[in-house]
Amino acid sequence: MRKYIYFTVFISGMTTLAAELSASRLIGNVFGTSNLVWAAIIGLMLLYLTLGYTLGGKQADKSPYAESMYKILAWGAFTLGIVPYISNPVLRAAATAFDGLQVGVMLGAFIAVLVLFSVPITLLGMISPYAIRLSMDDTEKAGKISGNIYAISTLGSFLGTYLPVLVLIPTVGTTKTFLIFSLFLLFVALVGLAKSAGTKKMLPYLLMVLAIATLAFFDNGRGIKQTEGQIYEAESAYNYIEVLQRGSETHLRLNDGQGVHSVYDPDNLDYDGPWSQFLVGPFFNTPPHTKKDIKRIAIVGLAAGTFAQQATAVYGEIPIDGFEIDPKIIEIGNDYFGMAELDNLNAYAEDGRWGLAHSTHQYDIIAVDAYRPPYIPWHMTTLEFFEIAYSRLSPTGVLTINVGRLPNDRRLINAMASTIAETFPSVHIMDIPYTLNSIIYATKQPTNEDFLSANLIALTESGDTHPLLLDAMQTTWAFKQAGYESSTVFTDDKAPIEWITNDMILGFMLGGDVDSLQ
Repeated sequence: MRKYIYFTVFISGMTTLAAELSASRLIGNVFGTSNLVWAAIIGLMLLYLTLGYTLGGKQADKSPYAESMYKILAWGAFTLGIVPYISNPVLRAAATAFDGLQVGVMLGAFIAVLVLFSVPITLLGMISPYAIRLSMDDTEKAGKISGNIYAISTLGSFLGTYLPVLVLIPTVGTTKTFLIFSLFLLFVALVGLAKSAGTKKMLPYLLMVLAIATLAFFDNGRGIKQTEGQIYEAESAYNYIEVLQRGSETHLRLNDGQGVHSVYDPDNLDYDGPWSQFLVGPFFNTPPHTKKDIKRIAIVGLAAGTFAQQATAVYGEIPIDGFEIDPKIIEIGNDYFGMAELDNLNAYAEDGRWGLAHSTHQYDIIAVDAYRPPYIPWHMTTLEFFEIAYSRLSPTGVLTINVGRLPNDRRLINAMASTIAETFPSVHIMDIPYTLNSIIYATKQPTNEDFLSANLIALTESGDTHPLLLDAMQTTWAFKQAGYESSTVFTDDKAPIEWITNDMILGFMLGGDVDSLQ
């Protein structure tokens, strides 16, 4: 029986970590994957486990029988299996509230879903101390037995870290991932119950399997979200992905859905958002600067290719290297956003910093739009990253970055601009109108705003400049900012971007400014 108890501990440890990671995806589909969300999930899970360890130790002393442990395990497996089905209506309501930024409803739903995990995780936390008590037949071996139990549990947790993220969620989705782990753990519990108490006492617990199967049957085929205009949704190893039809436009939204990451309209390239503003960067250079001077472009954060479409229309079919860490998004870009028609686009499914560092090309524009709302990945905000970008630019190349801000809080822009200025001789900033985004332009040559004005006049007078470029240049000129305040310089060793962003978010929400966006 001891070997089976050890096996039980292994599977219990695996399921506990798998539940935690799957919970992050379940909740992240609505509330995003910010550090605040992760902190809430990890912190509460640890509290549930702490409670489980305490209760498990007491219950094991009170009822030191394998039958008792396997009954607890069965209930833990069952309650875990029903979590995604119970949480579905709550999450759907929260998704609607989140689209309207109804913070009270959103926060309540977030707490409600996390509370749902309190029962299964607490019950699973009871298994390790119970297993130690049942395996303790010689007090002189207490240390060895305890060490073996925790080692086996941790080894199971190691497997549970990778299975849901790399295999199950991208393959079968979040709900079925919970279902698989729940049913397997329930099977282990039922076998253990049969071994320790007999088949007759195990049979009533088969009703748990029937209950979960019934929930799965009636829920089968229902989408994760039911957003109006949705034409596709999927889960990858990195994101929840949603494609929406908004009139003639196709929109790409990820995770919480608060940001539109790509837009596509085969008959129109002029969209609200940051994409067209990336086109402007080279024209901060000494005039006359023409579109013939742009030979190659890199996009860090390709998404579904909106800027690639615009750049091709404006500059012709020059080579564009697009780095997008999620291969599923590239696939969707080809299927729904016309990327497959761009013969000049080389889409690479890899991290943007890695891809840029290992590129053999020189670029006239490097556009960085790698948001994972509300964060820019920290390793793309540091001095070392900007040194890489500088080395990959042509002599008149320009780095352009999309950065978030708040109406009265420009700390992130100031820190980014201060860091960039350590490497680049000139930095320019414009605020995208009617948004909470700004574009930072960093030129490899010393430049000034008068160069942009002179280039705009020359391109307007030439008569053959694409109107999208002219409109973007006019917008940049109209909404250019006077400068920035010197601030923290981010490095690979210290880049407190999450701290700044979290503080901005909390201040924004607690200050009541959320209502101003509705």
